[in-house]
Parts: sequence; C-alpha cells; structure tokens
Amino acid sequence: MARKWEKASVHTALLLGATLLMGGCGFQLRGAPPVAAALQPLSLECDSSVPFELCDTVRQQLDDGGIKLAEPAEAAYRVKLNGFKQSRRASAIQLDASAAEYDLRQSVDVNVISHDRIPVLADAEVRTSEIYSYDDTNVLAKRREEESIRQTLYQRLAQQVIFRLAPLTDERLQVIRNDYEKAQAQPSTESQ
Repeated sequence: MARKWEKASVHTALLLGATLLMGGCGFQLRGAPPVAAALQPLSLECDSSVPFELCDTVRQQLDDGGIKLAEPAEAAYRVKLNGFKQSRRASAIQLDASAAEYDLRQSVDVNVISHDRIPVLADAEVRTSEIYSYDDTNVLAKRREEESIRQTLYQRLAQQVIFRLAPLTDERLQVIRNDYEKAQAQPSTESQ
C-alpha cells in the first residue's frame, strides 16, 4: 500500500512540476495571446466579402479577451478585415473518379490603422484549411459536417487575427510610427 502511495506521489509531483514549468514559461492552452492595452479601444470593421460568422467570431474573441471595443470614430486603432476567400477542392479521388476527400481553405486580410491613419499592419493574410472525407451516399450528413468545418475554420481564422494583434505593444507601435513619419518626411526633404 505504501508503495502505491509513493508512486502516486511521484506522479503528482511530476505533474505539478510540469504544470509550474509550463506556466512559468508563458505556455497557454488553446488560448489566444492578450492584445496589448496600447491598441485599446479598438474597432473592428469587416467588408462585405467577410462572412458575418467570421466577423462575429473575431468580435467575440476580442470581447472574451477583455478588449475594449469602440466605434471607429472613438477607437485608438481600427482593425479591418477584407478580401475573404474560400475554396473547396477535391484532394483525393476514388476509383470511380468521385471525390473521396475535400480540402476546404479560407483566408482573410487583416489591416490595422491608427486613429491618425498610420498603417500599422497592412494586408497581413491569415489562412487555414481542413481536409475531410466525403461519402456521396450520405450527402446530407456530409453537408452538415462541411458546415461544421467552416465554423471551425472561422474560429481558427479569428484566433490568427488575435495572434497578429498580440505583438503590437506600445514599443512596437512607437517604432512603426517613427518609421512611418521618417518615410513621410524623406520625400519632402529630397525635393528641396
């Protein structure tokens, strides 16, 4: 009995040690990194190519992360999503030439602009894909599965948008602003 208890104690200690080690190095399970306070308040705009579900998923993830959202006129930075693309193609073919698997791909462009119109992030494409099997004898179930996969891809794209925002700290934003102002000043000094 004592031996079982010792073995359980060792396992518990190892598990606790691994947990502390991962926690200490900043490891997070399935969560998006926090968006810097420097970007807040933040507005989110989606053009007509972006499905409502994707835009709403990004908004929800920002809200879940405690990000203060505002109207564009009151925001420090505006996140704009545009250029959404989705494709579906056969990735495996059966002997009778019908599709056995499909590859569903989605992408969207992310732009971040400051309140004074300085581009912080320009046309940064995020994309994701998923391969799923297709059975032409059960079309209705496969359509439901494909719709479920689309929702999963929206979640992944939304998380990637958040990942693109995470490195935009005060320091990084200041570097971007300085570089932009320096680039804007150069043409006017060269023409003199």
